[in-house]
Amino acid sequence: MNKSQLIDKIAKDANLSKKDAEAALKATLGAIEGALIENDKVVLVGFGTFKTKKLAARKGRNPSTGDSIKIAASTIPSFKPGKTLKEKVNAKKSKKKK
Repeated sequence: MNKSQLIDKIAKDANLSKKDAEAALKATLGAIEGALIENDKVVLVGFGTFKTKKLAARKGRNPSTGDSIKIAASTIPSFKPGKTLKEKVNAKKSKKKK
């Protein structure tokens, strides 16, 4: 599912116009992004948690030359699914296998 398909689904399920659904999605993603930039986490009970992770500096290897390179420390966004979401995804997969 891409962004425009997600907007269509939100519009249909919430009985909104596509314009309103797009605005709602942009606001939601912007709020999550803003929280992560401030190093805060966003907890959506049952769905999951968005937070940041710090990666330490490390050595890597350039795959084309084989030379050793230094990779700087960085902070990345991370998502951990909630229990309810995991159960729903696994239940759906179990039904397909039968």
